Amino acid sequence: MRAVIQRVSKASVTVDGKVISNIGNGLLILLGVEETDTEKDIEWLSKKIVNLRIFNDGQGVMNLSLFDIGGEAIVVSQFTLHAQTKKGNRPSYIKAAKPEVAIPMYDKFVAQMKIDLGKDVGTGIFGADMKVALLNDGPVTIIVDTKNKQ
Repeated sequence: MRAVIQRVSKASVTVDGKVISNIGNGLLILLGVEETDTEKDIEWLSKKIVNLRIFNDGQGVMNLSLFDIGGEAIVVSQFTLHAQTKKGNRPSYIKAAKPEVAIPMYDKFVAQMKIDLGKDVGTGIFGADMKVALLNDGPVTIIVDTKNKQ
């Protein structure tokens, strides 16, 4: 699993002109699932994201987590995170999981985030043409990959 985590002041997801998720201070998480991902990846990644100390404390130091600040989150499925661009100019998405694998993994990840965060988590709609709007705070953008836990 690969996630692009963006610290935001606000974010929303719109489908067919209707806002389906909307948050204030928190994280917008773009999530890509690979065929080889497991439930252990889900648990590890959710806990990592919820506990990343990327929010400012009273001294302006990134020392607080999403959980610490009581922040909100939106998780948006994005298969393009697994694009391979080594050969040619047209990206290959062969590593991205097919919908029959990706959808249940995405749903399980969202459910795990709800447990770890202790509150509801916004989502996009898998496979839909989504319009994602955000005000990146910082900007702070972090990439985490369960295949490279550094």
